[in-house]
Amino acid sequence: MTCLKTIAFLLFFTLTTMATAQNNQPWKGKKCAVVLTYDDGLDIDITNVLPALDSLGLKATFYIANYQGRLQVQIPAWRAAAAKGHELGNHTLFHPCEGGRPGREFVSADYDLNNYSMRRITNEILAMNAVLNAIDGKTNRTFAFPCGDNKIHDTAYIDSLRTDLIGARGVVGTIPTIDNIDLYNLPGYGVMDNSGESMIQWVKEAETKQGLLVIIFHGVGGGHSLNVSLPAHSQLLHYLKQHEKEIWIAPMVEVAAFIRDKQKKRQ
Repeated sequence: MTCLKTIAFLLFFTLTTMATAQNNQPWKGKKCAVVLTYDDGLDIDITNVLPALDSLGLKATFYIANYQGRLQVQIPAWRAAAAKGHELGNHTLFHPCEGGRPGREFVSADYDLNNYSMRRITNEILAMNAVLNAIDGKTNRTFAFPCGDNKIHDTAYIDSLRTDLIGARGVVGTIPTIDNIDLYNLPGYGVMDNSGESMIQWVKEAETKQGLLVIIFHGVGGGHSLNVSLPAHSQLLHYLKQHEKEIWIAPMVEVAAFIRDKQKKRQ
């Protein structure tokens, strides 16, 4: 009887320890999740970013739009990137933003979100989904709100697209835990001239909070006014690679699917 009690106690202790370990590492057995996102479909994504990521075996999400008219010549590179495991995310066809306010002088009247109807933005996003599907052959992908603007005349436009997109990234710099994530308003820390160390501090904070960190890049070594230097970007990537046993680094579509499945189990 004493032997049976001992075995039962050891089994209970083992199961409790395993459950505690899983709770302490909620992101596929790791402390936190980090998603690297690169916006706008810039040429520097192909010349600077993809080689850096691929050299370390890291996967990211590229939110592609065609407002610069470069998509057609980029298609072979994007197709190759998708084949290597990167996500081609939807950033609309023409990157419409709300104009008519300070800092938005770059917004033309043709692509001012204030001039859009709900049907127009919906059709533009669905058209971009079709374009991306023709490039990578995939049906699951996430979306990023251009300029972080997510409404048409005070109405959230993503609601009618929830069956077409697995998640949508905003621009709010927070690090939520897995139980407190809105898949259609995912967080994002914007990068502008940040040092490598400052971005690494975000990662360390995510580890401490056991949360989701999403980083938003535009220019990397040039190509956009929202820029980060190549050395700073490289420093961050190498830190992530060195700590990938504790950090889950994956494209947004994979992380969003994981969160969705967790949320379904709680319902």
